[in-house]
Amino acid sequence: MMRYEPPGKTGSPVHVAPRYENFIGGKWEAPTTGTYTPNLSPATARPICEVPKSGPQDIELALDAAHAAKDKWGEASTAQRAAVLNAVADAIDAHREELAVAESWENGKPVRETLAADIPLAADHFRYFAAAIRAEESSITEIDKETVAYHFHEPLGVVGQIIPFNFPLLMAAWKLAPALAAGNATVLKPASPTPWSILKLMEVIGDIVPPGVLNVVNGPGAEIGKALATNKRIAKVAFTGETTTGRLIMQYAAQNIIPVTLELGGKSPNIFFNDVAAADDDFLDKAVEGLVLYAFNKGEVCTAPSRALIQEDIYEEFMGRCLERIRAVRQGDPLDTETMIGPQVSKSQVEKIASYVEIGLKEGAELLVGGHRAAVGGEFADGYFYEPTVLKGHNRMRVFQEEIFGPVLAVTTFKDEAEALEIANDTLYGLGAGVWTRDMGRAFRTGRAIQAGRVWTNCYHLYPAGAAFGGYKVSGIGRETHKMMLEHYSQTKNLLVSYGTKPLGLF
Repeated sequence: MMRYEPPGKTGSPVHVAPRYENFIGGKWEAPTTGTYTPNLSPATARPICEVPKSGPQDIELALDAAHAAKDKWGEASTAQRAAVLNAVADAIDAHREELAVAESWENGKPVRETLAADIPLAADHFRYFAAAIRAEESSITEIDKETVAYHFHEPLGVVGQIIPFNFPLLMAAWKLAPALAAGNATVLKPASPTPWSILKLMEVIGDIVPPGVLNVVNGPGAEIGKALATNKRIAKVAFTGETTTGRLIMQYAAQNIIPVTLELGGKSPNIFFNDVAAADDDFLDKAVEGLVLYAFNKGEVCTAPSRALIQEDIYEEFMGRCLERIRAVRQGDPLDTETMIGPQVSKSQVEKIASYVEIGLKEGAELLVGGHRAAVGGEFADGYFYEPTVLKGHNRMRVFQEEIFGPVLAVTTFKDEAEALEIANDTLYGLGAGVWTRDMGRAFRTGRAIQAGRVWTNCYHLYPAGAAFGGYKVSGIGRETHKMMLEHYSQTKNLLVSYGTKPLGLF
């Protein structure tokens, strides 16, 4: 057990300045607006520091810097770019505790998660794409004995990237690593509730990436995000966030006819077949944990397994075990390594969660556990804590159909495999899903039949760099992670060459 001191306090691994600036062209630049906004910790509802409240002109300055840097970076060899990405990964690893504590204090997620998952995975994604770009190959097609088509991968140029609040550093790594590996320069816009942890990242890696290749502009999403996504000087926009905003981003990109990558909302089903309870063993315990993972990262995960589908003949026994595990979840100080769930990211988020629980109860859902603001006293008395909550009902209820983005699980039962699939696919979303069974034939059938971009089988919430991630239906367009991301950040140049001298005979 260990408890880290909050950033800014004696003994903390994280230094906090009173005020931070934008990172543009390799330098810290004050916002042209001259205005700043307090950045709050959700654990205490008290300020950490001040961050820029930028305007559209700051986006233009960042784009100036990116365009000035893009040609040299794009022409750098893959070995040179890979060396930079590997150096970034090394720096992240060297500052693991600092970055983990910073993100936990700003976002509210437990430091046990940032230490074990967010920061190591961020470093790993840079290493993965450093290796992937070294292995990237162009191709040659022989049209005939005198005509050859060469295909080259070229960077897009300057891209815009908009990061969500739930995984600030990891989502930044997901977008930055392939974009930089492919030779692009970028302007990155952090989420309004969590800008500081990314600025701390820039303190760590800002001197490693060539000036202008990576730029960070902070400010309100409606203004700054729009200024970036609508700008005619970007060649692509990548966005992770909720579906309504994703639709706007897509409209903006359509005006400029540029590609988008959208990773949007989800309402992921987590299916537990009756054979998980065939033995009282480690696998059953793993399945119980698999259900409780709906509260991972406080439920603020687009792929959260927020709908549990349990075969009816094991419901009472299995759910009893799960509720016992949920009641044992330790909630409180996010900087205590024993804490399992911290505060929601903001006041508005915790209020949204509470309103959905009320909606569920009015719809007739049965409250099995939780359902209230968590009473965490002392210095955390004003923090944005909400109890892990389980509601039992049916799939037509709003709490089953709409993304809550909090530690609220909607649970129902099914009779057989066909009904499980019917319920699982009865949603607008298709980002993630889970299947739990000892029958691998059933696992394969249901995994293929579920309409979702990623189906975890006998596991959940694993996010390796080498596995493609993205959604079906309204959960998004394109894929993140995996080497195919290099194609999303590249364009193909075809050089068609004739080595013959005979005229074509067309004129």
